[in-house]
Amino acid sequence: MNKLSLIIQREYTSRVKKKSFLIMTFVMPLALILIILIPLLLSSVKDNKVRQIAVIDASGLYLPRLQNTPNYQFIPCGDSAEACKNKADYYAYLIIKRNLTEGSPIVRIYSEQQVGADLKDYVQSQLSQMASEDKIASYQIEGLEQIIRDSRVRVKTETIRWTDDGNEQKTSSEISMIIGMITAMLIYFFIFAYGGMVMNGVIEEKSNRIVEIIVSSAKPFQLMMGKIIGIALVGLTQFFLWVVVVLVLVVIGSRFGNIPLDGLSPSMPGTESSLPPGVLDGLQALSSISMGKILFWFVLYFLGGYLLYASLFAAVGGAIDNSEDAQQFTLPMTIPILFALYAGIYGASNPEGPLTIWCSFIPFTSPIVMMVRLPFGVPFWHLVLSYGLLALTFVFSTKLAAKIYRTGILMYGKKTTYKVLWQWIKPRR
Repeated sequence: MNKLSLIIQREYTSRVKKKSFLIMTFVMPLALILIILIPLLLSSVKDNKVRQIAVIDASGLYLPRLQNTPNYQFIPCGDSAEACKNKADYYAYLIIKRNLTEGSPIVRIYSEQQVGADLKDYVQSQLSQMASEDKIASYQIEGLEQIIRDSRVRVKTETIRWTDDGNEQKTSSEISMIIGMITAMLIYFFIFAYGGMVMNGVIEEKSNRIVEIIVSSAKPFQLMMGKIIGIALVGLTQFFLWVVVVLVLVVIGSRFGNIPLDGLSPSMPGTESSLPPGVLDGLQALSSISMGKILFWFVLYFLGGYLLYASLFAAVGGAIDNSEDAQQFTLPMTIPILFALYAGIYGASNPEGPLTIWCSFIPFTSPIVMMVRLPFGVPFWHLVLSYGLLALTFVFSTKLAAKIYRTGILMYGKKTTYKVLWQWIKPRR
């Protein structure tokens, strides 16, 4: 047991002291925030260039009603695009050949370069509204247009969850979906990143013949489990440091950005909040989700999923001599992880669908899919059964991986195949 703890300590300290670990830990949250903020800032930068659109309106019904925008100016032109080209250099040419309420309501925009989607959408929405108004007016029923306008009702849907004590609590499917996808993507990232780290570490030690010295004083199983657990602790350390860094950035932003943190909590009855109603509704919905429960099960499923796949990655690392041969053996492990990610994306919009529920029980997909389901509410026995199956599969896979690892780490020069792996793990007679 003392040897196992020494191996864990070595794997942990050797990685947390690396510059790459420090850079990823403290720069990654800032990079993610910048990735979110930069597009928002760039989208606020206005395009001041005015583009002239030549309009050839054979019907004469729509040109007078087309409204200019800060970026597009509609200019009346002749009877054809060719005639307009001789007068000026226009960005595009809008041709309306007939009354849009009669026949096929199609208009065409000609240009030398592909026009932006915003121009197409704006022209289409403007002309569709004009054609609808003309169609209504053609019925010659007094007040019909006003009646149709008044009959348009936009229904707002709120989701309310009954709590165990019978109270009502406002929720949000969108926020639950976002939390579920973020936690699922984190587990997906950790499994790939740290599972690959286990495999590469084994391959490096094997190629440098360091493993021959280590196994002289420690059992192969202790070496494998020490490496797996040590790197797992590295992943947990990095995750919790990310949480701390994000909280520190939020506090700093609230101080220097004049964002009152006390305004982030839902206002009490009879008091007013300085936050917009949409933001306040989102915060109230967020308060209905037990973040402590989410964090607790996230850690458990991260450990369970990582341990399951890391044992298999360690077995692959012990069976091969170089990273070039890893692809054929890692593909069977990559497929269920990718399938779990796609099932999680589907489950975010349908958390109670058959695919989502079954994949939340299958051990090779449950760490990702169950995290998608969790913010929507999962029966406790589902969680117990799912994690129990995951733990049992980890124990079974660890035994198989240990057989491969024990035999493979001291074999050099022999090409490993699936047939050879089966000979290593099949029961001895």
